[in-house]
Amino acid sequence: MPTRNAKAQWSGSLKNGKGTVATQSGVLDAAYSFPTRFEDASGTNPEELIAAAHAGCYAMAFSAVLGEEGYDPSQLDARADVTLAEVDGKPTITRVALKVSGKVEGLDAGEFKRIAEDAKNFCPVSRALTGVEITLDVDAA
Repeated sequence: MPTRNAKAQWSGSLKNGKGTVATQSGVLDAAYSFPTRFEDASGTNPEELIAAAHAGCYAMAFSAVLGEEGYDPSQLDARADVTLAEVDGKPTITRVALKVSGKVEGLDAGEFKRIAEDAKNFCPVSRALTGVEITLDVDAA
């Protein structure tokens, strides 16, 4: 499997500086700063990028586990909310709240939920975040 990369550059002090982050593919080339990370300023930040990675990874993992069970989803919608909080005086990712809904022909709500939970443990990003509380809210359409 391939290795992926991203780059970041930071200039200046923590509160007054600014940085950029860019992905190998060129899909992302964005600015970030103290206000975009620790306040409500417009722009990206590492936690938003982790949320995007987790939501995308989880949706693919769910599709894979569904396929192993003989189901082909017509649509899966995943969201990840990443919480950054202070722990022992240090900013720490403490929680990821995953939410998934979807349409899978022939699958009842109970099986949808069971397979959704299995997918959470199959998702590489979930496993990378070992030690972070990861919750899952399932809405079978």
